[in-house]
Amino acid sequence: MPSVVRFTVPSELLAFARLAQLLQALDGQGGAADPHQYRLLVEKISAELRTHQGHPALPALLDHFPSSAEIYENLQYAHAGLCRAPLELSLNSELAARSLLERVRRG
Repeated sequence: MPSVVRFTVPSELLAFARLAQLLQALDGQGGAADPHQYRLLVEKISAELRTHQGHPALPALLDHFPSSAEIYENLQYAHAGLCRAPLELSLNSELAARSLLERVRRG
């Protein structure tokens, strides 16, 4: 039986929360979504995240919706790296990527 999680979402984040919930459900279906619709949903979530970046309630919502948290990470990566991941995990990811790029460069 699935557990029910209840928390208060500020009115300005309601649209984001509903979109994030939809994305989470689509991701749980394992590829059953139409690619165009999925892309459109991700674009809308991205726009909401840009609009509400820095909102104090956003981290709690991102903790609850991991699929949207990934989008947030991707939007922030250029200037903040893996900003929601623990530092050790971020560092190990960066080192693994550098190592892979070096091996590919060498052939």
